[in-house]
Amino acid sequence: MAEKKLRFAIFGNGSKALESIQIWEMLDYLIKHSAEVYVEQFFYYALQHQLKDDLEVDGLFKGSDFNADYVISLGGDGTFLKAASSVGAKQIPIIGVNMGRLGFLANVAPADVISMLDNIFAGQYDIEERVVIQLDAGAESLEGCPCALNDIAILKRDTASMISIRASVNGEYLVTYLADGLVISTPTGSTAYSLSVGGPIIMPQAGILSLTPVAPHTLNIRPIVISDDVEIKLEVESRSHNILAAIDGRSEKISEGVVLTIKKAPYKVHIVKLHGQRFFSTLREKLMWGADMRKF
Repeated sequence: MAEKKLRFAIFGNGSKALESIQIWEMLDYLIKHSAEVYVEQFFYYALQHQLKDDLEVDGLFKGSDFNADYVISLGGDGTFLKAASSVGAKQIPIIGVNMGRLGFLANVAPADVISMLDNIFAGQYDIEERVVIQLDAGAESLEGCPCALNDIAILKRDTASMISIRASVNGEYLVTYLADGLVISTPTGSTAYSLSVGGPIIMPQAGILSLTPVAPHTLNIRPIVISDDVEIKLEVESRSHNILAAIDGRSEKISEGVVLTIKKAPYKVHIVKLHGQRFFSTLREKLMWGADMRKF
């Protein structure tokens, strides 16, 4: 029985991909399996410059102007987030190859790429659906994608002074944060920025969000976990009259006085996982839990 002809869209970080994986080996594999290969334009030119040669691919694309059966992200979690933003509501499964450090999202080691592709063509893998959140800045338009797989952070800008963030959940007043900022995180993002500022680690399928202040003025203001089907409204005041919204790390300048609304996006991101990959074992490995334990 003939294999289904699959189409792959590839994103990546040019230098890291070349350091960690033989791009030729992966492309040769896909060509031998009659797959169509499309490469994000900027990544392609970076590879072309370093390889001093053309890559045999079926085409190039910019941003979200592509269609595919699978997306391959070659890089760290930042590259994965860029790919997820470009995929958007297409619901194309994403294969994350980890060229970075921790790699919670990019979970495939470079040495395992070919075996992962074997599993893809054999249909032997799992798909995890991850919640996405979106930011609405009212009449103020955002330059980039308003949706985040990891987190949306509201941060101070242009001054060392703290900002004031009045937060409401489903119309009910919660608290006014006096802090350097506030991180609203999905379960996926709980091991990213949120974790670094003291937020909780959340299982990917938990159906909740966390709100974690960044350097709060009073230590009795603690992270809070809420259902992911709520609407969060934020009213922000700043001495500089400007604030920064970081959407999965993509910066957006927001004027003071704009009411920000954050809620669950109408789609989810699909991540390819090998059979047997488990969240707790990934945590132990990536965070090196138990590394300092001694056997007696």
